[in-house]
Amino acid sequence: MSEIVAAPGGRGEAQALVRRDDAGFWRSLRRFVRSSPTGTVAACFLILVALVAIFAGQLVPFDPIEANYGAARLAPNAEHLFGTDHMGRDTLARVFFGARISLVVALTSVFVGDSIGLCWGVVSGYLGGRFDLISQRILDVMMAFPGLILAMLLLSGVGAGLSTVILAIAVTRIPLSTRVIRSVALSVKEYAYVEAAKTVGATTPRIMLRHIAPQCIAPFLVVATANIGVAMVTEAALSFLGVGVPPPAPSWGNMLGGILAETFRPPWWLVVFPGLALTMTVLCANLFGDAIRDYLDPKMKGRVIE
Repeated sequence: MSEIVAAPGGRGEAQALVRRDDAGFWRSLRRFVRSSPTGTVAACFLILVALVAIFAGQLVPFDPIEANYGAARLAPNAEHLFGTDHMGRDTLARVFFGARISLVVALTSVFVGDSIGLCWGVVSGYLGGRFDLISQRILDVMMAFPGLILAMLLLSGVGAGLSTVILAIAVTRIPLSTRVIRSVALSVKEYAYVEAAKTVGATTPRIMLRHIAPQCIAPFLVVATANIGVAMVTEAALSFLGVGVPPPAPSWGNMLGGILAETFRPPWWLVVFPGLALTMTVLCANLFGDAIRDYLDPKMKGRVIE
């Protein structure tokens, strides 16, 4: 692609820089599509789920919370495409609005937990010594508990609610992200440019912020995208067990847990549609995470023609 040449400091140079950035973005996007068609399809599905969650109120005419006992347990039909539940609430509306809660919980908890893991891993890996030793023992204790059990313990202590569910899931994401980032920081701090920064008198916080942390962004993105699916499954499991997002707010987990608590053999549409939405979203999140990992791997770049 041809580049625009302009006088230094002029308006044409600014436009040329913008166009170069645009060209670089589209080139990177084209390489991502070529390197992982499956990851591209997964990303498109996740974008679709996000749009459905954002515009759920405009896509369905029914209130996901308002009960209509005259239309209880209706099979899928022209008016209720996904049928209705035992309280007459439209299942399609609850699936769409449930996507909003499930995505908010998953994305927020992963962002909070993995961000803490990023900071903790950089500091622990760079400082080392006693601080690193104590940090690793704390992580060992946290990892000794299964993620679901640890989240349930936290929820039992602080009570159920959207914010507490996010906090509980975020805590379960910290150990893995900290371990991954710490391993990267341990190798990066041995690079020559880090030693050069120490030689010229750069402070420890500056070295960690300007030289160590940027090298950890790629593994951080890989861990974060991989954790989205895990966070969604954890939220669904907590809601299924009745300690997650409290009803009547719809989430995919409490839709499954609520109907199974009502009857041993619920109508098929009350299990299939929320279960399928959860399964497809988690699958696409995992596929997209794998695609991001391969895209950011320097060894994979030579396999795709620009």
